[in-house]
Amino acid sequence: MSQRNAISQFMETHFLHFNAASVVDAAKAYERHLAQGGKMMITLAGAMSTAELGKSLAEMIRQDKVQIISCTGANLEEDIMNLVAHSHYKRVPNYRDLSPDDEWELLEQGFNRVTDTCIPEEEAFRRIQKHIFHLWDKAQKEGKRYFPHEYMYELLRSDVMREHYEIDTKNSWMIAAAEKNLPIICPGWEDSTMGNIFASYCYTGELQPSIMKSGIEYMTFLAQWYRDNTTIVAPKDGQDFVAEGTIGFFQIGGGIAGDFPICVVPMLHQDLEMENIPFWGYFCQISDSTTSYGSYSGAVPNEKITWGKLSKVTPRYVIESDATIVAPLIFAWVLNW
Repeated sequence: MSQRNAISQFMETHFLHFNAASVVDAAKAYERHLAQGGKMMITLAGAMSTAELGKSLAEMIRQDKVQIISCTGANLEEDIMNLVAHSHYKRVPNYRDLSPDDEWELLEQGFNRVTDTCIPEEEAFRRIQKHIFHLWDKAQKEGKRYFPHEYMYELLRSDVMREHYEIDTKNSWMIAAAEKNLPIICPGWEDSTMGNIFASYCYTGELQPSIMKSGIEYMTFLAQWYRDNTTIVAPKDGQDFVAEGTIGFFQIGGGIAGDFPICVVPMLHQDLEMENIPFWGYFCQISDSTTSYGSYSGAVPNEKITWGKLSKVTPRYVIESDATIVAPLIFAWVLNW
């Protein structure tokens, strides 16, 4: 690696112990995994798009530092909402002090609060709704079916909302992903604002649920993608098979965005009984969820070995911190900012 730039130098100098050291260790291993021919999945839980992670994630996509993304439906849509309604967002720094009456007042003003950031319903949700409905309706009339993210890609590529763009497009990770046609897995998409809107059209009979490809279809797509993007070297002299170009797993938060895609490996191994399927070749999770009884988000990576997701030699990192702070720092390291 060439001389480190400013942010990376700062991390190398000051991030020497505890969670800080884990950040640098995980970043170096991410970099090493790619240098060895591996690919990387990034999973997005929480409200990372509303946190404007696109300012670093979009560049990661453009520079081929991530090859596939798994995200919640909220992250899929909220990057686009920020794109078209950024100036209408409202920040509430004193959100911890809000009373129920204060919260009700925000609702009446058309704001939906995510921690300290309020998303403007009319400018964000509704501005997208009329355009995405046109694409859903078009698919229904043509007898076609697509994944949720494919409709979003088509929406962005159409430029129909360009007049409403309020941020530099280089800071939108969804635009960067659409330009590369990056594979996206969006499990549980129904649990999102656009998912609810789609369900409302199905309830009235204006649309049929069948025009939206399902989570099962996302899993079967991922299974094939995983097989196509890992390479097995034939064993020599009685040695076990060697996996080249394995897939790494960089998990931001917990929940379905991470739990759904990581299960593709045990599915291929145990349910399809396929041989020579490599385990995930790198694992890192950023989470503020502490280890507790039955918590997936708080489970340490070693637990995943027992489920056939990671091997006992998979490099494993846990960073117990705020992902809105840590993820941009790791991306900055990988990008050598």
